[in-house]
Amino acid sequence: MDDIVRQAMAKWPNVPHCYGWLALDARGAWRMRDERAQHLGLPGDKLANAALVGFINRNYARDERGCWYFQNGPQRVYLQLETTPFVARTDPASGLVLHTGEPVAQVDEAFMTPSGALIVRSADKPAQVDDRDMAQLTAWLLLDGEPVSDDALLAWMEAPEGQLTLRYGGRDIAVQPLAEDEVASRLDFIRTPSP
Repeated sequence: MDDIVRQAMAKWPNVPHCYGWLALDARGAWRMRDERAQHLGLPGDKLANAALVGFINRNYARDERGCWYFQNGPQRVYLQLETTPFVARTDPASGLVLHTGEPVAQVDEAFMTPSGALIVRSADKPAQVDDRDMAQLTAWLLLDGEPVSDDALLAWMEAPEGQLTLRYGGRDIAVQPLAEDEVASRLDFIRTPSP
């Protein structure tokens, strides 16, 4: 957390929290959701200012309820999450990198939904892999110890038979099937926080 944020929190400790104004989409973009976007259920405007995005990334945290927020000075701005609290992308040098820029050193658990979303958990950071990177990441998947074909992967997603594994960081991590509606409860976070 930035020092300026800590100072603001100490100076104004009782600022009310904010809900609904900021979202994280499935591709790792922060989105500003004004009243119109909230009212119409729109995703909001993608934030493109590098300094603002960096500030949000550095001051992004989880509360005791499993709600993720951006500490904006003395105010917590609670996030609406389209998927998971983090989005991972492939990187030639680091393997996987979170949307905040942090490399994923190790994968502790891996899951795949029936729609083909791959979700990894590293420590306390659950991250869905950006769908644009799935074709490249398929090369890291094995079914019963052999490289998985597209057809075999589709069949596994429909009826998980055999051991699907993700080879990452020199380890093979079992990929567990996980229904979309169970992702948040299984990985202990809340997609749409409320007061």
